[in-house]
Amino acid sequence: MTLIRPDIHWVGAIEWALEHFHGHELSVRKGSSYNAYLIRDEKIVLIDSVKYTHADTFVAEVEKIVPIHKIDYIIVNHAEPDHGSALPMLLAKNPNATVICSKGGETSIKRFYPGNWNLKTVKTGETLNIGKRTLKFFEAQMLHWPDSMFTYCPEEKILFPNDAFGQHYAHSSRFTDEADQCSLWQEAEKYFANILTPYSGQITRKVNEFLALGWPIEMICPSHGLIWRKDPVQIVKKYMEWASGSCEQSAVVLYDSIWKNTEKMAQAICEGLAQEGVSYRLHSAGVSDFNDVMTDILRAKALIVGSPTLNNGLMPTIMPHLEMIRGLRFQKKLCAAFGTYGWSGERALVSTLSSLSAAWRCICSETCE
Repeated sequence: MTLIRPDIHWVGAIEWALEHFHGHELSVRKGSSYNAYLIRDEKIVLIDSVKYTHADTFVAEVEKIVPIHKIDYIIVNHAEPDHGSALPMLLAKNPNATVICSKGGETSIKRFYPGNWNLKTVKTGETLNIGKRTLKFFEAQMLHWPDSMFTYCPEEKILFPNDAFGQHYAHSSRFTDEADQCSLWQEAEKYFANILTPYSGQITRKVNEFLALGWPIEMICPSHGLIWRKDPVQIVKKYMEWASGSCEQSAVVLYDSIWKNTEKMAQAICEGLAQEGVSYRLHSAGVSDFNDVMTDILRAKALIVGSPTLNNGLMPTIMPHLEMIRGLRFQKKLCAAFGTYGWSGERALVSTLSSLSAAWRCICSETCE
């Protein structure tokens, strides 16, 4: 546990050895944390909880500060199991606690953690008086689930946005200004690129709606990673930039090869890009980290994909990349495809171009060796 303000504690759990998140959807190099926050006022409030695998330790940490049965309110900003699956244990120890959530959160809680709980739903602008402090709520649908909401404490100027503005980053400190800034921003961008990119339109609308409320922010306490206390709005600005599709004048070249011919083409393309002053990232689909590729695509202007024909189709290492790209719905990108083939023709190239052109503007036809 960590005291982040008088009577406001971080009471989450750190998973140092975590290697994958959302099953195997997201690679994690620096571990992660499941952040929860305890506010002691005339009423005791717990904001979010942790993954069930850490529930026992989590409860023990909370009880170093206050007995579970004395908690008056448990706020569920988002009910996904990495934040909500300790809820049944909490409510077994304190069935009288009021669980506060959005309308979507009520649906999620009833589906994931069925029980005769005391649920209270809130809407944007509603407040909860807990003594010297009040809490305000903001419905943040699709950041990144329909049940998502923010909790804000005006007296402390602290925002608790759950899955928004976080990173998968385990650290001995709790604050972003005490961490390596390069690693911090790499993890924040990777988190956005691989989890939040599909909801860029909703993010833009919801963040603008939130900012229009004029609630001043001195600290942002997300549900993963470190707390933003030094210029916290910088991460909000970055989200708006990433969600807008703003990108560098750079390219990602993604390929796989059987007998090095497609690899030679990829290298030649990179040489051409360099001659034109265009920076690039070259990724071998079977070697590069899948999620690092997606992060590079987020910031790049163009994606160039190469594959030889194999069994009348693409290399199996290329196909999941194209499916992930389709699902993430990156914006404002240019695309091109290249490849090699023998007796079976250009089907791999046609398939690649078809996948890419469904989302982006292709700038050239297939080029074959």
